[in-house]
Amino acid sequence: MKLGLINSAWAQAGRETAYGIGMTKEIGFDTIDVFADPLDLDIKERRLIKLECDRVGLPIVSIACVAVGLIDFNPSVQRFHRKRCKDYLDLAYEYEAKNVLLVLGEYIWEQQVIPAAEQWKTGVRNLRELGDYAGGLGLQIALELEPFQLSLVNNVESMVRFLDDVNHPAVKANIDVSHLQLSQTAPEELRRLKGKAIHVHLSDCDGKVHGDLPPGRGVVNFGPYLREIKALNIDGAISIELEYSPEPERIVEWVREAYEASDRLLREANLRG
Repeated sequence: MKLGLINSAWAQAGRETAYGIGMTKEIGFDTIDVFADPLDLDIKERRLIKLECDRVGLPIVSIACVAVGLIDFNPSVQRFHRKRCKDYLDLAYEYEAKNVLLVLGEYIWEQQVIPAAEQWKTGVRNLRELGDYAGGLGLQIALELEPFQLSLVNNVESMVRFLDDVNHPAVKANIDVSHLQLSQTAPEELRRLKGKAIHVHLSDCDGKVHGDLPPGRGVVNFGPYLREIKALNIDGAISIELEYSPEPERIVEWVREAYEASDRLLREANLRG
């Protein structure tokens, strides 16, 4: 698998787009994931991202999208978010990416007003429509597991059930190793995602709260997870996710540390290539 970086690491440290892309390549990454909302990009920034990635030889694999409104109870909100997700898919097609990484929302009002099954059905229905659109573009949607109590998809069991209910070849799973740690998911449970997973996020955490730290700064035992990921034979990328460096002025060191630790882990697992 290729080793990539989500470019939000640079943006959250206040670094310009071209700088972040150039440094991603210089540090040694094979690919890049883009965290950018097509509704917020002006035409210059939209073009700059692709031009700079092409210039340095850094393929864009995934576009990250958070669309919690896909399971909102208001039809108008759902329509807006379906259209917004299609804009993301258009951007992924334009950037010659492979997938859109999609984050669904959470059950509202602690499941006390709207039945959880209704929000679930809403999510399934909307993902089928988006799957059709993605498939028509030759793309896929990688659904992310969020390790929070009320997240619609918050463990491997709910991921498998959701994907089975959607039952669409363009809608698959993303595996986030730190999220598995936070949801207390044993590495062996990943075997249930055989044929269902297409993308991977890699980061560390303290085992208690969402953190997205460089590997080695938290408590994750990566070896068993990476061995299970290797057995899944995913034809994709493992992308490092780093959020909100505590020292933004040292973001280059932060990213380089994450790269070196991840590269070592992937080579030990015979995953880098």
